[in-house]
Amino acid sequence: MTAIAVEVGKEARRTALILAASQAIIGSAAPIAISMGALAGQYLLGADKSLATAPITGFNLGVALGALPAAAIIRRMGQRGGFMTGTVVTALGGLIATSALFHGSFWLFAFGLAVIGVGGAFVQQFRFAAADNAPPEFKARAISFVLAGGIVTAILGPQIVIFTRELFAPVMFAGSFAAILPLAAAGAVILSFLQLPARVPGRVEIADSDARPLAEIVTKPRFVAALFCAVGSYALMSFVMTGAPLAMVGCGLSEDDATLGISWHVMAMFAPSFFTGSLIHRFGAERIVAIGLLLLIGCGAVALSGLALWQFWTALILLGLGWNFSFIGATAMVAASYRTSEKGKVQGFHDFVLFGSVACASLMSGMVYNAWGWTMLNWMIFPVAVLCFVALGALKMTSARPA
Repeated sequence: MTAIAVEVGKEARRTALILAASQAIIGSAAPIAISMGALAGQYLLGADKSLATAPITGFNLGVALGALPAAAIIRRMGQRGGFMTGTVVTALGGLIATSALFHGSFWLFAFGLAVIGVGGAFVQQFRFAAADNAPPEFKARAISFVLAGGIVTAILGPQIVIFTRELFAPVMFAGSFAAILPLAAAGAVILSFLQLPARVPGRVEIADSDARPLAEIVTKPRFVAALFCAVGSYALMSFVMTGAPLAMVGCGLSEDDATLGISWHVMAMFAPSFFTGSLIHRFGAERIVAIGLLLLIGCGAVALSGLALWQFWTALILLGLGWNFSFIGATAMVAASYRTSEKGKVQGFHDFVLFGSVACASLMSGMVYNAWGWTMLNWMIFPVAVLCFVALGALKMTSARPA
């Protein structure tokens, strides 16, 4: 039995490492879209720049709308085939976005980023796949392993932007989005090494017999609190991060400063993932979520203290750290709230709600920034963080209540 457990653990680590490597490569499409989406939107728009962040909204909306179809495709084709399908979608989005920049079409560009977002919906399933193929004691660490691949993403994505932004000058930014095609191809090659258990129809039917209705699962206090904290932390991160490049350039800093700021931010999002899972295993997911929320509040405080480059970068680093703790903690809470037979529909519902909210946050970011500026973007952190603390407190009171 011990030998079997050791073998299962080794296979779980191998799966998590392959998914982390693929996340590192194909996941670089996200920082390319995020760091350049609003600036390219400004470049394509006329005098009215209020919709500059709409392409990033398209990206987030694509992730949201792609969540349920991605889960269904992965369930039908298996994780290996489903994830490789996602790389094709990502490459298609990069092709559309590049073509839109050459044709000067703002809305086609936004559509291209939406398609990249649909491809990103498959990438978002990596963390769940790592957890689902891991023994209970390794689940949180498996999620962290996958998200740790984002460290490479934090370096690779922004560096691609810096070196390719003017590749097709005078058509600005086209080179950065064209680079998504080889990234998708490399991610597909890495995913081809996945060796996951084949689906056995009979076994699935037996497993599905104990599945609860989705409405029953998503109304459980633990799932509600986890989803609320995941949505709150991720939407806040998107809201502030989307407006940050516009604010930095608007304050006279360079586009490279803005891109490197996003690089530091993405690094902070994923670097703690090496130990976040261990912290969750030791202290519990709820405490780690609470620490993440405090870091998000710290981000707001630093951002409101001034407009120097170090203040922008420090705020973005705290924003990334806060996201890491709060979002990985909330994901671990979600992963503990469903049975194996329920994972497809629960994960799809979770990501649909999550990224639908994130899409709204990214669109509102541009509107709020244009109407009230960078200061108002950061004041919004405080009430949302407080509401997340209320959700955690309500869960603790519910859990403490005698059965």
